[in-house]
Amino acid sequence: MDYARLGKPKPKDLSRREILPKFEENAPSGPTHKSKHKILLIFSGILLLACAISATVLVTARSKTGATVHHIKPSHAISRTCNRTRFPTLCLNSLHEFPGAISASDADLVHISVNVTLQRFGKAFYMASDINNLDMDKHTRSAYEDCLELLEDSVYLLSRSLTSVSPGTGKSAPGNSHDVQTWLSAALTNQDTCTEGFADVSGNVKDQMAAKLKDLSQLVSNCLAIFATVNGNGDFTGVPIHNRRRRLMESYDHQGTVVSGNNKDFPEWLSRKDRMLLDAPVTAVQADMIVSKDGNGTFKTIAEAIKKLPDYGTRRIIIYVKAGRYEEDILKVGRKKTNVMFIGDGKGKTIISGGKSVSQNMTTFHTASFAATGAGFIARDITFENWAGPGKHQAVALRIGADHAVIYRCNIIGYQDTLYVHSQRQFYRECDIYGTVDFIFGNAAVVIQNCSIYARKPMDFQKNTITAQNRKDPNQNTGISIHACRIVATSDLEASKGSFPTYLGRPWKLYSRTVVMLSYLGDHIHPHGWLEWNATFALDTLYYGEYMNYGPGAAVGQRVKWPGYRVINSTEEASKFTVAQFIFGSSWLPSTGVAFLAGLST
Repeated sequence: MDYARLGKPKPKDLSRREILPKFEENAPSGPTHKSKHKILLIFSGILLLACAISATVLVTARSKTGATVHHIKPSHAISRTCNRTRFPTLCLNSLHEFPGAISASDADLVHISVNVTLQRFGKAFYMASDINNLDMDKHTRSAYEDCLELLEDSVYLLSRSLTSVSPGTGKSAPGNSHDVQTWLSAALTNQDTCTEGFADVSGNVKDQMAAKLKDLSQLVSNCLAIFATVNGNGDFTGVPIHNRRRRLMESYDHQGTVVSGNNKDFPEWLSRKDRMLLDAPVTAVQADMIVSKDGNGTFKTIAEAIKKLPDYGTRRIIIYVKAGRYEEDILKVGRKKTNVMFIGDGKGKTIISGGKSVSQNMTTFHTASFAATGAGFIARDITFENWAGPGKHQAVALRIGADHAVIYRCNIIGYQDTLYVHSQRQFYRECDIYGTVDFIFGNAAVVIQNCSIYARKPMDFQKNTITAQNRKDPNQNTGISIHACRIVATSDLEASKGSFPTYLGRPWKLYSRTVVMLSYLGDHIHPHGWLEWNATFALDTLYYGEYMNYGPGAAVGQRVKWPGYRVINSTEEASKFTVAQFIFGSSWLPSTGVAFLAGLST
């Protein structure tokens, strides 16, 4: 438990989050035989591909006893490449074992490093699944099940990365730059989340998992470094920059006619049809499924609708959830459920609610009232709520780990840890987000644009922190960009704001990155702006920036003097955190011909 966050004495050194588990009786007990079979097929394909590249080059020598000894001498390319990583010894040891690595070029080593890492992750998943039947207490079971889900997801992400960086794809191939960096960043985030789940666990299962997961984070980190070096990305300078001329925003009406000036600046990766769906009235939407509590729909529960979704759908599937309060045990749109859109009747009308919290012996990861990890997820006109309250500590209302996710005109309501922007690329538009401690947190590459962010009254002795960004590696392309938003206090905090200071954020991990741009800041924001995590931790490695904010809380004269904090004065630097450049929307899908606000302002 984070006692500093709770205003209580700290009895011992604990990690950021007290992650207490809950064993979900209705959740899968472990990976299916089918899942494990797929992993074995992936292994077989990788090994065949590896052997096809070339034979390993060996250097033969004689030992003092006269026996023949084989040493693998790192090539100049391997030595040069590994010296650029954060874990060079592991890099050398892992690469030189791979067939063909000794004679490989710098570019080939990108493919080989991802290949080696994928093999290790697949093996770890397969081995970890074999201890599913061991006796585990609730805490351990929850952490274990988190890891299985995250490991399987990482195998998928690494497989996609391997396909994109395979020889012959070329730098211009879809997925070769920002996509790959996103997927590798997410795989590293997954492993970090998995490891955190076992932070306060002890015993045989933890020991076995630690052995099976050994070096996984470091291997992905090395992949990121090698890929970033070859592709010219990495650290802050790796934020992709668009050189194309910024276009003024336009959008289509429901007849497909261009209408200018209606301020609906959706990212370019959305298709024309999706853009129209985001603004079309519910009566004009042809839903594939209708959820209604009164029985006047296809299903009475959201869970039933999710079960009927096909795997890896290529067309947009729309689930219309009629007005009502829906509180169901497990609501998750999983990785295989792609291109799903949830439409409600409006904020405060369609409410997806829950009261799970870490106080009920479950991980933060699984407290979400609703979660989505399937690529292309969209939600509009819905309230996502966790009503557990400030006394229950970590309690997530909405968790998103879906790539290319859009959350539009939604309420996201909670206290501590309200919105978990876990991983991959996300965009939030015209949402209202409520919370107290670290209430926008995670390691996605996310732009929150034209939203209202409300700080609420926390528990006694607590301080409000709006963000807790957990970028762990300098080559991850992740961070939180708050653009053209309103950061204000709720009425209950407004009446007592002098007793509860509110800060823009604090660094959860070493390379935490958060930027607030062109936003209104209320007078509840502390003059220092930002809060330490623990003494001097991450103060020289984080990247916190403010650009042309306004309002009574926006004055920067008394802001923190950390090496990693800066008042951004350059338009070029600030532009790196816009929709077009930070989440690289224009590269995800070919242009639809629909212009949008990609830059800092109209």
